[in-house]
Amino acid sequence: MPSVCFYFQVHQPFRLKHYDCFKIGHDHFYEDEKSNKEILDRVSRKCYLPSNYTMLSLIDKHQGDFKIAYSLSGTVIEQMEKYRPDVLRSFQALTETGCVEFLSETYYHSLSFLYSKNEFVRQVKKHREKIKEHFNQEPTVFRNTELIYNNEIANFISIQGYKGIICEGVDHLLGYRNSNFIYHPPQNQNIKCLLKNYKLSDDIAFRFSNKGWDEWPLTAPKFANWVHQVAGNGETINLFMDYETFGEHQWPETGIFDFLAHAPSQILAHPDFDFKTPSEVIKKYEARGEYDAPNLTSWADIERDLSAWLGNSLQHDAMERIYALEKKVKETQDQNLIDCWAKLLTSDHFYYMCTKYWNDGDVHKYFSHYNSPHDAYINFMNVVTDLEHVLEMEEEKTEKLSIQSPM
Repeated sequence: MPSVCFYFQVHQPFRLKHYDCFKIGHDHFYEDEKSNKEILDRVSRKCYLPSNYTMLSLIDKHQGDFKIAYSLSGTVIEQMEKYRPDVLRSFQALTETGCVEFLSETYYHSLSFLYSKNEFVRQVKKHREKIKEHFNQEPTVFRNTELIYNNEIANFISIQGYKGIICEGVDHLLGYRNSNFIYHPPQNQNIKCLLKNYKLSDDIAFRFSNKGWDEWPLTAPKFANWVHQVAGNGETINLFMDYETFGEHQWPETGIFDFLAHAPSQILAHPDFDFKTPSEVIKKYEARGEYDAPNLTSWADIERDLSAWLGNSLQHDAMERIYALEKKVKETQDQNLIDCWAKLLTSDHFYYMCTKYWNDGDVHKYFSHYNSPHDAYINFMNVVTDLEHVLEMEEEKTEKLSIQSPM
């Protein structure tokens, strides 16, 4: 019996305000609170609330046979706590159905695994605590930022006790195989890999409203037929996408909510298909071989690599500069300062600096509130420069206290 596994990423960064060089040394608050609130309000109205209502209705309609999973970054949860507790409550209502699973990830939606294993572990622990606090779940499946993955990450997260990890189904790594089976990393059967079926996922997330697409319009019966064709050549169809697909990226006028409301019924009309959460998929199905990913992959752009965040010198410079401050920041033991620094690790800041062209470039522009990648870089580096100034002042204070303290 093949299973359909729906997983949705929910994330909003703490955006930076316009921070020019004249603010350095004078203004130590970096967030654009106005934009953060306005964007969360808009996405809540267009996506989170109507989508959560639809999901609740589907769970009720199918009496527990429809199941889904979410990964909410710590930064989006914080913004919901601050600006939209009603949205947070709507996610909690989904938890109470028993048909929704919450996954684990880096708290600040960061690339910390690549630069600091200590910070990575800290963020994963902090995120687990936040999920436990609001949803009373202890995740057993991990989803790294933007599905960034390789064998090392899988092995490392396995040691942390996770039983499954979400990743992209990359064609050249699969070879003759497909993403509709469970796999495991080389020489490690303690953790299972759930691979995204990127074609079926992207049919919804990216192509749904494209009138130039040969398959437009995408209807629920048509999509269910594609899913049913997996029977006999797969055990789990992993449909992974941004939650903002519904209502924000694909506007309500496209019919996306009507599609969402009817697709599960059409899929369940086939008696051999069901819906399962990631942890249920892992328990149900055995791994069918190794998924060997020696190099880093992600679910971003055509390349499915890290070039969305580390594809040019601006991004590398910014990333190295902010991580270089880790030791000094943490030595202050000032939780507000540590949190301020950690928010600057969020992957979105580096995504805005991407200089790609064509279709991928258009996607980057869509998400960015800057006029250009260079503007994003300058603004970010001005903030980093001020944070360095703040840390220097903290060091001076500590030195003075040390000198004044009696022996």
